Formats: sequence, C-alpha cells, structure tokens
Amino acid sequence: MQKKKNMKSGAAILFLIFGLLFFVLIGRFFYIQVSGKAGGEVLAARLDNKYQKQRVLEANRGSILDRKGEVIAEDTSSYSLVAILSKTVTTNPKKPNHVVDPEKTAEKLAKYLDMDEEDIYKRLTKKGAFQVEFGTAGRDLSHEVKQKIEELKLPGLKFDRDTKRFYPNGIFASHLIGYVEKDGSQTVGKLGLERYLNSYLKETDGLLKYDSDSWGLLLPNTKEKVKPQKNGNDVMLSLDKKIQTFLEDSVSKVQEKYDPEEIIAIVSNPKTGEILAMAQRPTFHPQTKEGLTNTWHNLAVEESFEPGSTMKIFTLAAAVQEGKFDPNATYVTGTYPVVGTKPVKDHSGIEPGKTVTFLEGVQMSSNVAFATLAMNRIGADRFREYLTSFGFEKKTGIDLPNEVVGKIQYKYQRDKVSTSFGQGSAITPIQQIQAVSAVANNGKMMRPYVVREIRDANTHKLIKETKPLVAGQPISAETAKKVREYLGTVITAEHGTGKKYKIDGYEVAGKTGTAQIAGPGGFYLPGAKNNYLYSFMGMAPKDDPQLVIYVAVKQPKLSATEVGADPLSEIFNPVMKSSLQYLDIKPTNLKTKEVEQVSDYRGETVQAAVQELKNLGYKSVVIGKGSTVADQSPKTGSVMIAGERVIIKTDGDMTAPDMSGWSLRDVMKAATLTGLDLNTAGSGYVTKQNLKPGKVIKPGDYCIVELTEPAEIAKQQNELKQKEEEVHD
Repeated sequence: MQKKKNMKSGAAILFLIFGLLFFVLIGRFFYIQVSGKAGGEVLAARLDNKYQKQRVLEANRGSILDRKGEVIAEDTSSYSLVAILSKTVTTNPKKPNHVVDPEKTAEKLAKYLDMDEEDIYKRLTKKGAFQVEFGTAGRDLSHEVKQKIEELKLPGLKFDRDTKRFYPNGIFASHLIGYVEKDGSQTVGKLGLERYLNSYLKETDGLLKYDSDSWGLLLPNTKEKVKPQKNGNDVMLSLDKKIQTFLEDSVSKVQEKYDPEEIIAIVSNPKTGEILAMAQRPTFHPQTKEGLTNTWHNLAVEESFEPGSTMKIFTLAAAVQEGKFDPNATYVTGTYPVVGTKPVKDHSGIEPGKTVTFLEGVQMSSNVAFATLAMNRIGADRFREYLTSFGFEKKTGIDLPNEVVGKIQYKYQRDKVSTSFGQGSAITPIQQIQAVSAVANNGKMMRPYVVREIRDANTHKLIKETKPLVAGQPISAETAKKVREYLGTVITAEHGTGKKYKIDGYEVAGKTGTAQIAGPGGFYLPGAKNNYLYSFMGMAPKDDPQLVIYVAVKQPKLSATEVGADPLSEIFNPVMKSSLQYLDIKPTNLKTKEVEQVSDYRGETVQAAVQELKNLGYKSVVIGKGSTVADQSPKTGSVMIAGERVIIKTDGDMTAPDMSGWSLRDVMKAATLTGLDLNTAGSGYVTKQNLKPGKVIKPGDYCIVELTEPAEIAKQQNELKQKEEEVHD
C-alpha cells in the first residue's frame, strides 16, 4: 500500500512538472507570436537571412573616348585563375573537379601565363592546400586567354570574374587621362581626368533581392526586388587618337635618342581651343603604373618656367598692333643698356655692332631687338597691358586639375626688359598655347579645353558640353596676319633660327626659344648647351593655321655637332606633317600634276579605272575581288601629291593590300576606305604589317603597321648586304 501511495505521489509530481512545462511552452509560443522575437532576435529577419537571397548587380565606370569615339579608358571583364587541389570536391571519378595531373597542367598553363612551368608545378603540388592561385600571373586575364585555357579542358581549373580599368593604348596622354584604383567595391580616380571627373565617371552597383527555397530557387508567387545599377557617364575628349599616337611615337624616339630631363608637347586647334594631343616625358603606363613615381605632374598645366624666345611672338604682336614695328627700320646689335645693372646681350650667334633691320632681328631672335621694341617703341607700361591681355596673369581655365598660374616679374627695370624676350617671368605651356591662338586665329584668343561632352552611358543623353570660348582679342585680324608673315620668315630666311622646321608641302610660321634654367640659389646653370630648355612654337599652314604645336625639351644630351633644334624638329616636323595629311589639309607649296581633279571611277570596271590612272601617271591599288569600283580614295576633285596612290575598293570581298613602302598618308586612306582599325608605330614608310596581303578583311579588323625612316631602311639594307657578302666570301 505504501508503495502504491508513493507511486501516486510521484505521478502527481511528474504531472505537475510536465504541466508547468506545457504552460511555459504555450506561454513561450504566444510570446513569440505576439513579439516576433526569440532570444532577442527578430525571427522574420532571421528567416529573411535564410531564405532571402541577394546578388550585386555590377555597374561599369564611364568610358573615356577620343573625339571620334575611340576608346581611351574603359571597364572590361578580367579573370583570375584558381586551381582546386582537394580531392573532396570530386564526386564522380570520371568527371574530376580537382587537378588530376599537375605535370601536364603546369606544362599547358605555362603557354598562357607569365610564369615558369616549374613554378606552376610547385603550386599545383602544394600539400594540404584546398586550392591555389597564381599571383599576378594568374590575375587580370583577358577573355581571350580565359577561352584558350578552357579549351585545354584541364580538370580542377576555374575562373573568378572581376572588372578592371583597361587602357588599350598604353602610354597615351597618361598624365592627362590619369589612372584609377579599387577602393572596396568602388573604382576611384587617382590622377588626371580620372580623378577630376570622378563624380561623372563613377558607377553605382545595384542589388537584386528575392525569396528562395532551401535550394536557392525563386519561390512561386514572389517578386524580385531590384535596385538597378547605374553605369558611370561616358566622357568624350577633344584628343584625336591618331594625332596623339603621332606625338607619342615622336616623343618616345627623342627621349631614347637625347635622354632629356623633360619633354612637353601640345597639339591644338587654334580656331576652337581644342587640345588634340598632349604628351610628356617622364610619363607612366596607366595599367602597370610603371614610371609614375618619376613625376606626378602634368607638366603642360602644372609647371611654369621662363619661356625663352617663344615669348617674343607676343612682344612682336604688341609692337605690330601698336604700329611700332617697321620691318625695314634698323638698330645696332650687341647690347641693350639697363639702368643700374649690366646690359642685356644678344646671344653668341649674333655678331655685335652690326646695323640690321628689325625683321632680321626677329629672324635671328635678337634680344636687343625685342628689348628695344618693348621698352623704347611700345613703352614699358603699355607693354605690360599687353601681357595682361594675352592672359599671362591668370589661369586659362582649361578643364584639367591643378592648373598653376604664371608670374610676371615686372617690378625692376631688368625684369621689364627681360620679360620682353622671355626671361625673368614664368608662364605655363598651356598659357602659351592659349596666347598664340590669337595670332593663329586672326586675333581671337581661344580658351583651351579637352572635354568635348559628357553623356549618359545608357540613354546617350547629353549631360555637359564644352563649346569654343573666346578668351579675349588682344590683337586685330590684320595684326595677326602680319605677325604670321614675319614668323614665316623665321623658317625661310637665310639667317632664320627656324630653318630646321621646314616641312615639304606646307608653309610654317613659328618661333624658336632657348631659356636658361635656374639652379640652386636662384642662379642659372652654367651655359653649356646641355643646360638649356629648348622650345619651338609653330603653326601651319601659315596663311590659315589649322594646327599649333608647342614643343619643349629640357637639358637634352647633345653631341658636339647637335643643337637644340635637332630634338625639337624631330618631334615638330613629323607630327605636324602627318597630322595635316591625316586631317586632309591640302599642301600649298608642292607642284601638282596638271590635272584639275581626280575623276570619279565609281561604277566603272576596275580594269578600265586602273588603265586610265596608269595613263595619267598615277599608281593604283585594288582592294577586293570584285570587278566594279565601289569606292575610291582620294575622292573626286582631290589634288594629288607626287607618288601618292589611288586606292580602289571593289564590290567583292575586301582583301588586304601589300603596303610595303607605303607612306602613312596612303595607309590611312586605305584604312578609312575599308573601315580597318589602324594602329601605327614609327614614321617614314611601311616595313611591316600584320595583315597578310590577299587575306580577306572586314571593317573593324585590326591593321597594325610599322614605319621606318628611309635612312634607317637604307642602313638596314646595307647591313644585310654586308652580311650576305661575308657569307659568300
């Protein structure tokens, strides 16, 4: 009985305990239902985390384009290679998901990665590793390389996709364009336009949210929540890819040949103020950042210095405008007296004590002539007003970051006199480009700019546009014309300092410059010819300038027989001539054949057109397999240059011509006619091409040609001939 009584008591206690637990559970259930919380955590949020999936929708940074839409900088897909080593990822031995044969895999990958086969093998045999990467050699792989590796069908290899900034032209106005770096998920501009226009170029990633089952699949009757991505805006520049390429090639050659401390070169359209090309040395590669530590500055806008004799352009313009320049009036060379200090001297190339005309003084770049014009003819105060009207006291306002302003030293008499011929005061290259546009553009001084327009990348809606702006009119159109005539004689006169800047087919007007360089303590460096900053400001064609080019070379390593004009002309001459030809500016001082215009051969048979051109003494090149002329270059009415080719495009499949020995002008005509994407290297005449002659081509194909100067071609041929003779002997 006692045992039975104890059992009932135990059962009652258990009933009470379980009853209490039941009520606690029910209470807990109602609490969770009412509050929606458990353990201090909102259950709905936890449920969302488990079943609500989200994916980042990647946006692209805006592209930077040249004036014709050619890409200068853009976002592109890149891939990182990863190798899975762990066998645990393989469930079906017949279809392995890990690296099975490290030796074979290393041998195959070595063909596509910048990495030794042995180093790849070591990584693929790393013990205990689940997966391995391949360092910088395995990152930033292009889509083409990814495809080629995938075609190998090697097990265990996978690719992680990323977006990188791509600069397809390499070193290409690098300090103007700038570069970017990753800051978390954002791409941020760090230099040049990439930084200056970051607010326009930057992208905003989107987000996709959706409810899913445990397998990650979208649940029925649910909606996706999308926050769309926003691509950055596209920026179109005034730069011209072809002209910039001409400039970069020439600057690179001069850098290699003369090893100067700095080179600055600018090509502009004086009628609009557009900067068509801008290059400098030192420079850097925007992809690899190699060379960036040599200088962070865009020297054209962030560095001011004594301009030297290019400043005489503006002293001459002021004198002509004031009616104080008589080209036939005379003065005596040698020295110009300055009160309280030593007199100003002419440079060593001018014999002192000679009576010469002021026009000869301009041609010889006489300091005494320009000091006399500024101080005695114009007057110091009036000349000072012209310095202001030419914009030398303030920034140009060019749409580039960190522009500095020059400083006109005009307190003491020595400063006033020195400024008239380019010493004492400091100005920037871009200020000179703006000021000289008044001479080239009939008195109207145009503000320089590089950003033509900014558009929405998706809708192409115009967001911002730059229009040509007249920054002032310091001189009249008549004065500008006279100044160009006088500057033209600097190139053509017997004693002119600019004879090296003559260009076949075009008349050039310009002014040379030689400036001393300030050293420690403010004193000029010793007067050895390697311690100067040499410059040239030139425009062409002289009567109606379409282009202005400024080139400055600081401390080039010149040999005993070389002068400062040598490195300058090796940049100015090929760039000016190639650019004028590329822009189809007609030559003005070449004898042309006595044919008024090129006929229109479209619709005629190829055979008849070729025969007629041959009878007229013209060379012709046929592109295509058809029998009828579909198009031609030059177009009807064009004036031909001696040796120029007429390119005929037929109605059949286009075929690549043999361009050996062609001039760049002929190559450009063929590329334009066929729609090829042309890339050139060097100057002179074609010696190599990537397209096999006779191969079928289509618009958009890459056409890469290498040009060599005639002297270099002759040298190579002589060396080859000598080797053949040695072998024969």
